[in-house]
Formats: sequence, C-alpha cells, structure tokens
Amino acid sequence: MAQSLVIVESPAKAKTISKFLGKNYKVKASMGHVRDLPKSQLGVEIDNDYKPKYITIRGKGDLINELKKEAKKSNKVYIATDPDREGEAISWHIANILGINLSDKCRIEFHEITKNAVTNAIKNPRTINKNLVDAQQARRVLDRLVGYEISPVLWRKIKWGLSAGRVQSVAVRLICDRENEIKSFVPEEYWSITAYLKNNNKEIEAKLISKGKEKIKINSEHLAKEIVKTLKNKKFTVEDVKKQEKKKNPPPPFITSSLQQEAYRKLNFSTKKTMSIAQQLYEGIDLKKEGTVGLITYMRTDSVRISDEAKKMARDFIAKTYGKSYLPNYERQFKTKGAAQDAHEAIRPTYVEKTPESIKDSLTNDQFKLYKLIWDRFIASQMADAIYDTVTIDFSAEDFIFRANGSILKFSGFLAVYKTGEEEEDKLLPEVEKGEIFDAKKIDPKQHFTQPPSRFTEATLVKALEEYGIGRPSTYAPIITTILDRGYVEREKKNLKPTELGEIVTELMKEYFSNIVDVDFTAEMESKLDKIEEGDENWVKVIDEFYRPLKEKIAVAEEKIGKITIEEPVEETDIICEKCGRNMVIKKGRFGKFLACPGYPECKNTKPLVDELDVPCPICGGKIVVRKGKSGKTFYGCGNYPECNFASWDKPTNKKCPKCGKMLFEKSIKGKTNLVCHDKNCGYKE
Repeated sequence: MAQSLVIVESPAKAKTISKFLGKNYKVKASMGHVRDLPKSQLGVEIDNDYKPKYITIRGKGDLINELKKEAKKSNKVYIATDPDREGEAISWHIANILGINLSDKCRIEFHEITKNAVTNAIKNPRTINKNLVDAQQARRVLDRLVGYEISPVLWRKIKWGLSAGRVQSVAVRLICDRENEIKSFVPEEYWSITAYLKNNNKEIEAKLISKGKEKIKINSEHLAKEIVKTLKNKKFTVEDVKKQEKKKNPPPPFITSSLQQEAYRKLNFSTKKTMSIAQQLYEGIDLKKEGTVGLITYMRTDSVRISDEAKKMARDFIAKTYGKSYLPNYERQFKTKGAAQDAHEAIRPTYVEKTPESIKDSLTNDQFKLYKLIWDRFIASQMADAIYDTVTIDFSAEDFIFRANGSILKFSGFLAVYKTGEEEEDKLLPEVEKGEIFDAKKIDPKQHFTQPPSRFTEATLVKALEEYGIGRPSTYAPIITTILDRGYVEREKKNLKPTELGEIVTELMKEYFSNIVDVDFTAEMESKLDKIEEGDENWVKVIDEFYRPLKEKIAVAEEKIGKITIEEPVEETDIICEKCGRNMVIKKGRFGKFLACPGYPECKNTKPLVDELDVPCPICGGKIVVRKGKSGKTFYGCGNYPECNFASWDKPTNKKCPKCGKMLFEKSIKGKTNLVCHDKNCGYKE
C-alpha cells in the first residue's frame, strides 16, 4: 500500500499527528532546523548578493539520511513545520535536502493540532511560500552581519566573547535609557487632603480635588496646613450626587505578548518558561484514556482573531455552564492592532469542553496553571460585560470640592471566570441627598513624593518591544534570554537592571552604530521584513541598503575606539580557600554570585555563595540557608544537608506560634504575606 511521509519539527507533534492520520502515513520529526549558517565563519557571500552558505547542522547527518530513506519509500511527502516564517524556512531547507521540486504542493499548515485541522491540511497542500522564506532568510543574514561584523570590534576594544545583536542591542538600550531616567529623576513633593465626614450614622471619606472649578495642586506643607486651617469647623454640603451603571468589557483572548505578560504577572513565569510550556500544550499532552492531544492553538501569534467554530463552541459552553444571562447578544469580535499578521488565530484551547480541572491529573502543575490561564481568558473573552453600580458624591466647603467614589458589582459577567487585576473593589456609600450637611470628624493632610519610572520587568519589556514594533511574537523570549546570558542585563528581584558592561557597550553602540540601537530604525527594519513576506520588497535590496553604511561605520569604529577596561568590583570575605589559604572573594557569573579564590589561575577553587538566615532549623537547630531549585525558584533548607533534610518553599521566621509553640513561616497568599504555623494540624495564621 502506498505510503505518505509527513515531516514535522518535534517528536511530541509527530506523536499527536500520527494518531489522526492512520497507518498509510509515516510521521517523522526534523528536530527543528536541519541547516544553518556555519558558526566558524561569516557564512554570507557579501559580493554575491549576500548569498547564505548553508551547511548541515552538526549531529543532524543521521536524521537527514533517515528522512531521505523514508522519502524515497513514499509516494508523497508533506512538510508540516510550524505555521510561521521560521517554520516555512525549515520546510524550504527540508525540500532542498530531499530534492523536492519547489513547484510541488508539499507544504501543509495548521494552527491547532486537532483531527479536523490536520486532515483538512492534508487535503489542501500548497507550494512553499518563497516570500516567507525570504523574510526569514533576510532576518537571519541581517542578524549574522550585525553579530559577526560588530562583535569583533567589541572583543578587541572591551572584552573577548562580547557580541552585538541587531534586536537585543535595542532591548539593552531601552533598559539603559530607563536606568538613566531613574538616576536623573528629581522627586517632587505633593500633598493630598482627605476629609472624614459624618452626619448621624452616615460616614464618608472624601478627597480634595479642586477649588471651585480649578484643579488644585498642593506642593508644600505650608499650603496643606493653610487649607486644613481654613476648613476647621466648617460644614460640608452635598453639592452633587451622580449614580450610573458602568460596564466593563472582557479582555481579548491571548496573543504571544499578552500571554507572556499575564503569565509573568499572575504565575511568576519567565517569558522563556511560558513559551516552553505553551509549546508542550500545543504539540500534545498524553491525556489519560485519550492518548496525545494538542490542547491549545499555535502560541506564536499577534492576532486576536477567533474562528467562527471556536466562538460557537465557547458560546454553547457558556450558555450551558453559566446560563444565558452570561452570554452577550452578539458574538464578540476583537480588533487586531496595527501591523499584526492576521493569518493565525489568537491563543485558545482547541477543545473548550476539556476544562482545566477535567484534565488536571494529566498535566504537570505548571502546564495546568498555564492551560487554565489560556482557557479562562478565552472563555471570558466571549462572555457578557461585568456591570457595576457607581456613585460619585461631591461635597463643598469654603469653595473647596471634595469627592467620594463608590461602586458595587451588580453582575459579574466575565469576572465569574477571569480577573484582570484592575477590578474595582466594592465600596458602598450611604444614601445622601443634594444639600445634606456633614461635619468633618478629621481632615488629614498627607505628604507624598513623585516616584521615578519603574525598572522594566520581563513583562513590561515585552510590552515596550511590542509597542515600539521591535521583534515579533517568536523573538520576545529569546531576546530576554540572550541579554541576560550575555551579562548586559541582570535580574534584581523581578526587575531588569543594566550591568556596567551593558551600559558601556550601549554607550559605545550609540556613538558608533547609532542606527543599530535606534528604536525607530529597528522598528522600520521589522516593517521591511514584513514587506518582504508580503512580496512588496526584495530581500537582497533591503540587506544591501542596511549593510553598506554599516561597513563604513565599522571602519570608523575600529580606528577611533580606544581600549576600554572594565574593573570588576571584588568583595573579599572571611571564608578561607581550603586549597591555598587565601581569603575567598565574591564574583558574579551568569547564574549569580559565587565564591572564588583570588589566586586564579594558579588556584581555580570556586564554590557556591550561601545566603544564611538568622533562624535555626526546626529539625536539628542548624542554620537555615537560602537555595535555588532546578526551576530557579527560591526555597529554604538546612545548612547541614544531607544529614538534615529540612526544606520549605515558605520562609522560616524566629516567631513562635501562640497556639502550639511551633515555628511560624512567611507564606504568600493572593499577593499578601501571612504568618502561618509550621504544624499543618494547628492551622494558626496571622
């Protein structure tokens, strides 16, 4: 019987698809890219229209031979790599290696791994889209030219091993610019005034908003005290009462950037972790009694579009589960922003009926959390608005206007499923009438200072990159991973902070390669890559216009930049090196701080730097030390490990439980830190 060969990128995807296609199809995985530019040389023929010199990736020889063997045995080859530029390029490389004619309809594409999607794709193959391939090839060549031409300048002038990246350099610049804003920020003083008003059993808290119709700005203690003095013993009259119904719309389903931001905010997942788990959910999870099932649509997308079929599934589920009052009268449509590609759907569950709870026992904890986030957001996006009853009361006293706001959630709508974090808390105000008089129990002036802009987190950096049009859904996570790995940026708690190296390299790039770190220039280049994809630009012309001025700038930089030395700060400790007797010093590596012998290279002794808490181990009385698990998450263990195996995700304290006398631990519950008893049978919490 004739056999068809289907080539996908990963074994997980192969396993899921095999289930749908039956025994007449052989499904093999290419394990990602099979060819790339060589690492040992530039690999781009600049004088031959920037022709890339592709070579087989080391270690892929046997796999390619196997694909060739299977292709020879098959009457038809379908290439089903991911539905984006990168996937199209992999298809093109595979077709070239297998000798498939590029006019053959060998390319199949699907955005969810379901039986319908896969069988429909098999029925509707197409030719490989050369425009998409050219767009990916242009990005690859551009990045190679920047990396391999500018990096040697950095090696010679600053430090061996440094590298410049076309998009990463802009990301580092954004972080450095934000740091400069923070350093140069001058706080300004301002004051708020709150009046605590009473009339019989009615009590209301109102804030000063204006004097007459003019907004008031209080920038000194003197002015604040003058206003308080003026209002002393004065009556507060109800000037206006406004009651209205306010509706809150649900957010759209996730795109790559919004998923990364919400997973960071709600689940504390890094962008890299989010994309890794989303890939697993997309390619297929082994569900009990069902086998391998793809649970979400393709996770690299900047479109909020939802198929009609998916909308119907969601609406049917909402009506059945929550009731018709939770269903809007119309199908919700969300508008995709700006230059976003609308080929893909938004990220959504492939089967709405597979609720997170119903498949929880087949998922890891992290898979469950991310799947629940995606499932909840999608269902919520098709639900009715939340409805609030809001009340605004304005009081006047001596021409000063004070305002009190209240709101009550009248109908939860989509909030029954998904909270955005911007919900108004219920605040019930008493019934008042215009002209009613209140006395002030207290008028409280409070000093404040304006705050500098916050440092970027992974989530806010992704948001900024998206807003500036830098990078694309597939590149946000690699950008962040790269700038951290290269030591240009470090994490400080959740924030991204430039290192001295990052600041020096950015300043040098700004002076000599200004367009490489220019936000508008980089966004324009992304736009040109999109035009190549659409067939409106020639990729060789785009690269030539970029490279010619770059070559001139490299020559100038080589001539003008002097040697830059970075002195790494060394912190000496009282810990003695057991190999040579010197006092060890604290150094920074890509995984954080560690202890090293200052006698390097004669003595190469290093060891982890242990952060101790001044808290005794509840089991053996030894010191508690702060450690990191394989996932990077902090936990607390006994310094006498392995003799004592005490470990806890929650931070131990020196406080004792007033109920049973055991140790109290700090536990974060819904963003708030609570003290809880170590003994689960006790249940004490404060």
